[in-house]
Amino acid sequence: MTPVKILALLVAVLGAVKLLVILTRPKSWLPAVKTVYAKPVLTMILALAAAGIILKYLLMELTIIQIFAAMSFMMALMAMGIAAYGKEITDFAEKLLQDKNVIKKAWLSIIVWIVLIVWVFCAI
Repeated sequence: MTPVKILALLVAVLGAVKLLVILTRPKSWLPAVKTVYAKPVLTMILALAAAGIILKYLLMELTIIQIFAAMSFMMALMAMGIAAYGKEITDFAEKLLQDKNVIKKAWLSIIVWIVLIVWVFCAI
């Protein structure tokens, strides 16, 4: 099995488990969410490390352009899923934007996105 197939299998298995838990016992998912986000800095570091490793393996079979094209599919699916919570999302966005430290809190994500976007522009 190629690394990309392993990644796809991992996403499918984790997605199926999450859906099964949410469909059968929705509140039982909350402790997992609270555990993951209890230490935001640790979560950011682990997620960045995972993203770097995943990107390395994806680049063995795909270009950064193909990866971004696939991301557009995922973004559309996420937008579809969250659209039902439009009011809550806009209220949350307004609350976030009132925080004077919003950029400080998101600096790592912002830098990663800038680097990736520049990379795509250069590749195109």
